[in-house]
Amino acid sequence: MLTLAQVFKLADVVPPRYRALVLVTTFGCLRWGEVAALQRQDIDTVAGTIRVRRAYTERRGVGLVLGPPKSRASRRTVSLPPAVVEILRDHLAAEVDDDPEALVFATESGRPIWRGNFNKLIGWKAAVARIGQPHLHFHDLRHTGNTLAARTGASTRDLMARMGHDSPQAALIYQHATSEADRAIAQALHEAMHAGQRPANNVAIGKGEGSDDAANARG
Repeated sequence: MLTLAQVFKLADVVPPRYRALVLVTTFGCLRWGEVAALQRQDIDTVAGTIRVRRAYTERRGVGLVLGPPKSRASRRTVSLPPAVVEILRDHLAAEVDDDPEALVFATESGRPIWRGNFNKLIGWKAAVARIGQPHLHFHDLRHTGNTLAARTGASTRDLMARMGHDSPQAALIYQHATSEADRAIAQALHEAMHAGQRPANNVAIGKGEGSDDAANARG
């Protein structure tokens, strides 16, 4: 699980060609095969949406296979935050052919990206080490996106639709994790108050009249 700051830092340290890939995967809550199969015609920068209708899978002895997503629920349209849409729009202009069937994320030669080659292609290990998350896996971006979505207070049904699940089980897991995190935050605030400290910067609460805080309050 990454913080918002870590997600954008990771996007900044990977090669520019793959910056949008990191952000779209995270904030679109996409699986590897789904993001790898996106075509230009699947992107609507005006509406700010991406359409998931295909996915790549790698089969031993066969190679890269293009087919439908994991389940019927996985066929979906996902809205992206405007800031990510803007980055994706720039990516399309700079890196993607005008052909509607051109892959949105591909190698420099325009070929599909194999999951097995991705780490080496973008220097993943070095990139995640630079953000202080050396054990981060690519699929953790989707987990991060799911958790961030759950923290918005979205309903189970809405989370299911966004994540591409036809069962509420996964959505409930993320909602439960968010609830646990919220309780942990409340408990930390409670303990900080009882310790007589401000949660943000450990400055003592209830300073004397001669303190800067007291002077500011009077002014």
